[in-house]
Amino acid sequence: MSTRALSLLATIAVCAATLTGCTGAPKSDVGLIDTQRLQANWPKFQNYQNQIAADNAAIVHSNKPESEKRREMSDLEKRYVAAQQELVDDVQDAAKTVQAQRHLKYVFTRQYVGYGGVDITGDVEKLLHIDDKGTPAP
Repeated sequence: MSTRALSLLATIAVCAATLTGCTGAPKSDVGLIDTQRLQANWPKFQNYQNQIAADNAAIVHSNKPESEKRREMSDLEKRYVAAQQELVDDVQDAAKTVQAQRHLKYVFTRQYVGYGGVDITGDVEKLLHIDDKGTPAP
């Protein structure tokens, strides 16, 4: 499914959830996570990012033969993929916990939703042991 289709689906879901809450106190069934804020404030993410960047620079600037550099880059790519998957799993697990606690039907990343929904970023940060530093400036 294309990014545009996913964005449209997210917008439709938010609109539908917002409209169903119009009969009384506004309540949203949609939780939103600000992934940019998580990336900016999460030491685990930053540590992985810094380590991968440092290892990449070390490989590029080494005097090793090109064949060995290619092998090391391939290993680095595998480590990167594994690290990304670990981070995604951590965020998904935390989001599922918050979703269940708050009785939310859907959780989306804020980057794909124009308006509506309940920001659960702070709750996810607590589960991931991230100090709340707020949303970074664009």
